[in-house]
Amino acid sequence: MNQYFRPRRSMLYVPGCNTYYLNRARTLPADSVILDLGDPILIECKEESRDNVVRFVNEGGYGSREVVVRVNDLGSEWGVDDINAIAKTPVDAVLFPNIESREDVLTALSLLDAAGGSHLPIMVMIESPIAVLNAKEIASASDRIVCMIIATSDLISQLHARVTHERMEILTALSMVILAARAYGHAVVDGITSDFKNMYSFEYACRLGRDMGFDGKSLIHPAQLPYSNDAYTPQSMEVAHASEIIAALKAANEAGKGTVVVNDKLVERHHVRAAERLLQLNEMIKTLENSNG
Repeated sequence: MNQYFRPRRSMLYVPGCNTYYLNRARTLPADSVILDLGDPILIECKEESRDNVVRFVNEGGYGSREVVVRVNDLGSEWGVDDINAIAKTPVDAVLFPNIESREDVLTALSLLDAAGGSHLPIMVMIESPIAVLNAKEIASASDRIVCMIIATSDLISQLHARVTHERMEILTALSMVILAARAYGHAVVDGITSDFKNMYSFEYACRLGRDMGFDGKSLIHPAQLPYSNDAYTPQSMEVAHASEIIAALKAANEAGKGTVVVNDKLVERHHVRAAERLLQLNEMIKTLENSNG
């Protein structure tokens, strides 16, 4: 378990241009809030958004929620200024968009370090076909990567694909990024669902993502929070089963056996590691929810 392990069932984008939303995010049941300076912000609002986000981060009030700032593209006229403004704030991580290679990761870290943010972890957005194909080299670029987030909406557009309920158009890409993230010990979070009023599709996407191995989902509307949080919260039966697995294999080992059968299924050491992770995550979720009210 790495030092950055924590619940990320829901990561809510909050536009930096809107102080009402920046303040409201302090009360919403999101595990993480992504204060956004990126593409959704109008050009004429870029500097105002940056000032707003710096002020709100410095003021705090977000409780135990993870506070992340998404900066503009490194090649844009705002990216470096965003980094310089954010690096010395008490933010939990900086999210870099349009990361497509190992070199992009190293450039982002170099700029962040030069701005005084060498203590900060980063998150990277995977949003293009070349980024998916390079997911392994991106994931391996630095142990300061705390999370990989897929920008599914951008990816679908660049694939010239059509959105389907079953998400068949991006299942391969999702799996490739999950594999890369897990291979190097990073968290990995699913992309947004743009049709934020279609809760049927959103809930399906959450549960599919959970079953594929994602840690959570990024969101664009508070109405989506209950569905994402529920899908990525261990259920009581899962928690009980995890405890049973741990106890059963411990007893079997003490009796000189390397495996044991629990509920008609063979249990080995890797099942125990997964069960221990689930129990730790469950306790962290309880602590987070109690802390944030």
